[in-house]
Amino acid sequence: MEYKRILLKLSGESLAGAEGRGISTEVLGSYAKQIKRVAESGVQIGIVIGGGNIFRGLQGAGKGFDRVKGDQMGMLATIINSLALQSALESEGVKAKVLTSIRMEPIGEYYSKAAALEYMEQGYIVIIGGGTSNPYFSTDTASALRGIEIEADVMLKGTRVDGIYTADPEKDPTATKFDEITFDEVYSRGLKIMDLTAFTLCKENKLPLMVFDMDTPGNLEKVLAGEKIGTLVKL
Repeated sequence: MEYKRILLKLSGESLAGAEGRGISTEVLGSYAKQIKRVAESGVQIGIVIGGGNIFRGLQGAGKGFDRVKGDQMGMLATIINSLALQSALESEGVKAKVLTSIRMEPIGEYYSKAAALEYMEQGYIVIIGGGTSNPYFSTDTASALRGIEIEADVMLKGTRVDGIYTADPEKDPTATKFDEITFDEVYSRGLKIMDLTAFTLCKENKLPLMVFDMDTPGNLEKVLAGEKIGTLVKL
């Protein structure tokens, strides 16, 4: 495997599957099986999951919710998803711990870098829920922050698309995919990969970013084996 420790960012929307909301046990099971195979190869894994399948703070703000309350509801949604993934992993025989950025024992242990690293060294997959614990920050930013903190070799952004394109491939049939691209080129082209706070955190802390399609079974292993199936963003 090309990497020894990874931070995997999973999309909340992807967890919803074909239903478009809630949690699909089929998607959850597929993710758990993929993650298990990678863990068995010896890679240490930290995971951050979005909450968009349950509640997204910005959507709430658009419907009259106070933004801070909306974001807090979104943080709780990420913890629900984290518990669901932990359960799916444990049913596959994989050791997993949920750490939360907001104190809520016994649901999850309070997050710290030291605890995350200690559990990973013991062979646990560490799922970090609750975002950054602050409003106005996305789970992409939480992923970048946790990836930097746990000293991951790469941040893997598992999405429903197979990489970064020159334009939106669903709208522009002439769009072409990048195998590799620099952070600066993403900025200059105005490509929307994730929010700028998260993206800048990765760039300034030299954390490479891989965008790939997590919904195709086996892709996680292929990315970690060095196959060019996604897009690598680096300095």
